[in-house]
Amino acid sequence: MCGRFVDPNLRGTDVEHVELKINPIPRRYNVKPTNDVLIYRNVGAYARWGLVPHWHTGTLKEWKATTFNARIEEASSKPAFREAWQKGRCLIPLSGYYEWRESNGAKSPYYISGTGNDSNLWAAGLASQWRGTLTCSMLTRPANASVSDIHHRMPVLLNTDEIGAWLGGTDDLNLGAETLLRHHEVAKIGRDDDGDSLIEPI
Repeated sequence: MCGRFVDPNLRGTDVEHVELKINPIPRRYNVKPTNDVLIYRNVGAYARWGLVPHWHTGTLKEWKATTFNARIEEASSKPAFREAWQKGRCLIPLSGYYEWRESNGAKSPYYISGTGNDSNLWAAGLASQWRGTLTCSMLTRPANASVSDIHHRMPVLLNTDEIGAWLGGTDDLNLGAETLLRHHEVAKIGRDDDGDSLIEPI
């Protein structure tokens, strides 16, 4: 899974100019579900992280399903994600993400990032419009050997060829399987207003 991540560093990239046109958010190092995150299709937009399907008839608070992540193996058939799989594919740029590893009853946060020269990663995402609010989910897959010692799942992180395939409608469930990642332990520095752990900026 992926429940916390770091905003991408878009300075000097083509996407920087897209973001500037949509009222950029200052870069954050502890993005969590329900926050607005940058997504990219043909254009950039901000979306609430936690997908709400268009057919939900209650209030936002009444949507209780955990939909900030979607398993790539199941998303095409799950009612919450099925339409977004067909019509709402997007990219979610990030610099890296956090996972917690348990040892002797204590959980420690680890920061996970790419191994290449590019400072950003591109996660496969799904977007859905609900009552005028754009919402999104990040796809996950079984972890590969580069990160499986931290967690058994990882985001679906795409290389250049896979980005085009994903946005083009591929049903290939092996997307992101070869992405190499590195990780290191980081410190917890307290809790935010919601009681969630704050993590020391990397």
